[in-house]
Amino acid sequence: MQKVLIEAFEGMVGKQNCWSNIEDTMAYSYDAFPEEPKAPDIVVKPQNYEQISSIIKLCNENSIPLIVRGAGTNLSGGTLPVNGGCVMLMSGFNNILEINMDDLYAVVQAGVVTQKFADAVAKKGLLYPPDPASLKVSTLGGNVAENSGGLRALKYGVTSHYLMGVKFLDSEGNFIKGGGKPVKLVTGYNLPGLMLSSEGTLGVMVEFILKLVPPPQSRKSLLVIYSDLIKASQTVSDIISSKIVPATLEILDNFTIQTVEKFHHLGLPISAQAILLIEVDGHEAQVEDEYKKVADICKSFGGEVHIAKDDTERDSLWQARRDALSSLARLNPTLILEDATVPRSKVPAMMQAINDIAKKYNLLIGTFGHAGDGNLHPTILTDKRNVEEMKRVEKAIDEIFEITLKLEGTLSGEHGIGIAKAKYLESEVGKSTIAFMKRLKYGLDPNNILNPHKMSL
Repeated sequence: MQKVLIEAFEGMVGKQNCWSNIEDTMAYSYDAFPEEPKAPDIVVKPQNYEQISSIIKLCNENSIPLIVRGAGTNLSGGTLPVNGGCVMLMSGFNNILEINMDDLYAVVQAGVVTQKFADAVAKKGLLYPPDPASLKVSTLGGNVAENSGGLRALKYGVTSHYLMGVKFLDSEGNFIKGGGKPVKLVTGYNLPGLMLSSEGTLGVMVEFILKLVPPPQSRKSLLVIYSDLIKASQTVSDIISSKIVPATLEILDNFTIQTVEKFHHLGLPISAQAILLIEVDGHEAQVEDEYKKVADICKSFGGEVHIAKDDTERDSLWQARRDALSSLARLNPTLILEDATVPRSKVPAMMQAINDIAKKYNLLIGTFGHAGDGNLHPTILTDKRNVEEMKRVEKAIDEIFEITLKLEGTLSGEHGIGIAKAKYLESEVGKSTIAFMKRLKYGLDPNNILNPHKMSL
């Protein structure tokens, strides 16, 4: 990058908030997707919205790619600076501006960590349901950009169900406002909806209005042990078709169970071929009725049902699920977590297909995920330095997504497209949809400075 441009960035945010040495920029050359590191030309940390506007204008005038970064937990390469440019850090915008107890909403900045927000809301006796597994470090800006889900998504939905309003800056640095605080609001285009899942390609989001809900009065958690993975999967379909919607319905296969237990010693049944973790919540009478029905369905498929006796045991169960990814990541140098999502009735077929693919390509694949909403995470453990194995990995991933789409599923349930799945996107949405997305993108961002190269844009 030319010295004059570096000086211009420094003039906007101060030298102490601007880094252009390779030793510094390399720290922002990767995210949680295992791609080769690609360093940006410069990293800036603005302190206010006016500085953000100035940075965008400078990038636009000089055709400098601008990549907005929160915590960098993205699993599809969405925050990778593919061809240099400027990485803009949002960690300084971490204020919860309002929690409104009368109208049940909150106003927050994009850099607020999800767990911090959820805890603050809980202290007020309310609930913010989206709970991505990365909630201890991920930010709300990233949650909106990827439309993140989580363990409670089955009953409570994903981030899109809670986004009431958004403030962002367009590719020319202008402030844009969409949505608002009223529950019913149909004024103009649905700009909050446009920004959801946009992966930073349409604007720089700075503030959100998020809906809050009352927490459930009662809940009950179940651990169900199976000697047959497919029967565990069939249980999921049967629970849903019985018109019962648990708050959470998660599955872990044998490989994942053993790996979590090896590292965290939670007392999991390591001989089980699969376990289901289920939670029903709501009014006390409803919980009592539904958990009995769920337990009966589990038993009819050979499941061994255990009920958490208190909150400590419940928390231990959910910790097992949250530790799945970090446990698998310890086994091999490279972890590739996929996000294949199918209609819930197709979960057994998808689980069988993943098992078959692992055997066909002789790969270590641990599978866990949100079985209740069909969102599975086949996780491939490999070493990207092993060229021969990586060829098999690529073929396996191609086959996983080919089968996902044959089962009328989707490429991503919560992790986005980024660069990881860009080559598959046309197979799901078609050429004309890609063309429409490009017209939209280039209409709003004619110089294509906002997170270019993502989603084939």
